[in-house]
Amino acid sequence: MTTGVRRRMGVEERRQQLIGVALELFSRRSPDDVSIDEIAAAAGISRPLVYHYFPGKLSLYEAALKRASEDLAGRFVEPHEGPLGARLLRVMGRFFDFVDEHGPGFSALMRGGPAVGSTTNALIDSVRQAAYEQILAHLQVQDPPARLELIVRSWISLAESTALIWLDGRRIPRAELEVQLVQDFAALAAVAAARDEELTALLRRIFTTEPADNPFTDLAGRLITLASP
Repeated sequence: MTTGVRRRMGVEERRQQLIGVALELFSRRSPDDVSIDEIAAAAGISRPLVYHYFPGKLSLYEAALKRASEDLAGRFVEPHEGPLGARLLRVMGRFFDFVDEHGPGFSALMRGGPAVGSTTNALIDSVRQAAYEQILAHLQVQDPPARLELIVRSWISLAESTALIWLDGRRIPRAELEVQLVQDFAALAAVAAARDEELTALLRRIFTTEPADNPFTDLAGRLITLASP
């Protein structure tokens, strides 16, 4: 019979393990409710050893958040091919995958709390900026007019707020919310375009390539039905 020998981890490997363990715990409960003792136990090491790799819980939290923020930002990356509505729908699917996987941690992060400091806020802002830049790339716009910048940033905030409300009770099917958010983007853009010729031209370019079964054209049909006597 052979006896397994525990392999000693290198410094960076142990750090990455602790970050992964912390993220797993934060996905089930608010980071403020997770103790260093729990993280140590889940990692199979002693509490003092955790402090050997991280000065305190906040530094570990921020390291875990950095990994999570990079993951979340990556979910907005989508090939610039095919109808825009379908692309945004896939992005929203991956966004809600993240929210679903990291519910309590996502909620605590976005709503603020004792663990949220300047570093945390900077990471949140970096995700929002990455999402903003990805959406502009999909729109093929490099220097957005003021109204378009407002639309995109407002829509990103709307997606965050919608996800937080959904986490509270999940009373609306997730798939419906993903479609609704894509249609919200189109609605915000349409309202602004009514006051902006440049945006009108942009939307015409986008909508003329959208197929009949797309979230954008579905919204247009529903609005026409709503306005009918």
